[in-house]
Amino acid sequence: MIPIKSYWRLLKTYLRPYRTRVVVLTVLLFSGIALQVVNPQIIRIFIDRATEGTELDALVGIAVIFILVAFTQQALAVVATYFAQQIGWSATNELRRDLADHLLHLDMGFHKSRTPGELVERIDGDVTALSNFFSQFVIHVVGNMALLAGVLFFLFRESVLIGVSLVVFSAATLAVMVKMQEIATEWWARVKAHKATFYGFLGEVVGSTEDIRGLGAGRFMVRRFAQITRAWMPDEVRGRWGWSILWATNIVVFAAGAAIVFGLGSWLYETDALTLGSVYVVFHYTEMLRHPLDRIRHQMEDMQKAAAGITRIQNLFGIESRLPHDGTAVLPSGPLSIDLDDVDFSYVDDSSDGDRVLHGLTLQLDAGKVIGVLGRTGSGKSTLARLLTRLYDPESGDVRLGGVSLADADIDHVRRRVGMVTQDVQLFRATIRDNLTFYDRTVSDERIWEALGALGLTDWIAAMPDGVNTMLESGGSSLSAGEAQLLAFTRIFLEDSGLVVLDEASSRLDPVTETLIERAVDRLLENRTGVIIAHRLDTLNRADEVLILDDGRIVEAGDRAALAADPGSRFHGLLAAGMEEVLG
Repeated sequence: MIPIKSYWRLLKTYLRPYRTRVVVLTVLLFSGIALQVVNPQIIRIFIDRATEGTELDALVGIAVIFILVAFTQQALAVVATYFAQQIGWSATNELRRDLADHLLHLDMGFHKSRTPGELVERIDGDVTALSNFFSQFVIHVVGNMALLAGVLFFLFRESVLIGVSLVVFSAATLAVMVKMQEIATEWWARVKAHKATFYGFLGEVVGSTEDIRGLGAGRFMVRRFAQITRAWMPDEVRGRWGWSILWATNIVVFAAGAAIVFGLGSWLYETDALTLGSVYVVFHYTEMLRHPLDRIRHQMEDMQKAAAGITRIQNLFGIESRLPHDGTAVLPSGPLSIDLDDVDFSYVDDSSDGDRVLHGLTLQLDAGKVIGVLGRTGSGKSTLARLLTRLYDPESGDVRLGGVSLADADIDHVRRRVGMVTQDVQLFRATIRDNLTFYDRTVSDERIWEALGALGLTDWIAAMPDGVNTMLESGGSSLSAGEAQLLAFTRIFLEDSGLVVLDEASSRLDPVTETLIERAVDRLLENRTGVIIAHRLDTLNRADEVLILDDGRIVEAGDRAALAADPGSRFHGLLAAGMEEVLG
């Protein structure tokens, strides 16, 4: 069965803001149904009067009334459909927003095990199916059930025998449809799961086109595509088969219903139990029965999809983050000190076997200092950055910023006070202003220009076609990698972060923007604590201290100048050998 209780529990919160529209929709819907049911009575009067020899003027008046009622009923149907669609999409857009917000607050372990394409399909595809079901359900299911009841009422008025026969017929038809829907619901759930997997795979392919070509993995990806679609096709066919069963059942039962009505109508007319007009009304109402039942049948497929979508949406809402969100402590203002006490960490999540990545890290960095973190790929540099931004919590030990344990801090406050810039900067298809503020309209243009001026980027933005209102393409394709990083620096400056983590953010500099970036980094780190993860020697010139990691352990840490001058230090050896070659 369709989980109606779950459906209404999910949507009743989102319907409250639209209560007035729902009332208007209800009035429009039932007014149109009343006119639709009453109009055949006008036809009966016309036929009976015509057979009795009524004058033409009187018949014309009845015809005009019929036309006006029919026109009014159609107008009400159009307006009701508009209101239903508007309510359905508005309510589920709120649901879509809350679901996306819920997923954004889940831990990185959840996101590592799911591709962006899969999550887009889960958020947009499932909710869209629910939105379609909601808006169409009101018009074509609830409304047609009411129409069905009205038609049966008038059929009973004409003849109890015909009324009873068609009640049994309608009940049997609906029972068959509901049974077919129950069978097909599970099939559509499988189809939705296959679609999510497919779009997740597609997102990976699109995002990794260069790597696939470089590694010669084209044949492998084609084979993977074939495997996914081959697994998808049987369930898609099975789901479509469920719809076909409903369609074929509809044809059979209505052929039987028409035969019943023709036989009873002919017999009752011959026995003078019904007039010619009444016989026509019976046939007309029988055809009207076909309309609501046929509409309900058409909605069964959406009901099947919605039932699967509701379950999947509830499953997403039921996923809880591994990072506790009940902390209330706030980090102090100004630059933040860093304290790591015997920190161990393993990636224990949905996609990792839990191998230890960090082993007993202990580190102290005074507020306002800058530390450069070095190490080969896989040494734990990026993992350290993720702990400092609280994308993960340590397996054991404690991470403190400004003397406050991140486990006790409000996670949203931590994300505002700790800024991070990586090699890949995510930009939206929006204006520069919206990309800097993440669509926060409370941030004034004066504050944006102040931040740009502090970073020395005023002339660069002013040279854009429309300044801060210049439209950027999705993914930042209209900017170079260095220009995208300049915008990321400005984002952090607007948040007034106390700790800035640069995770190899200067490894993809282009000559045109290198000077701007170097100057922006210097100003960004003023009066802030900095953690620089880099392979470039010149990037570490601004570091006060150096930390070298190897296999998740600290192998060397201390003052940068002192280590550089010590011939026995690893850092000195890296400088002599050339860091790019040794660490790359």
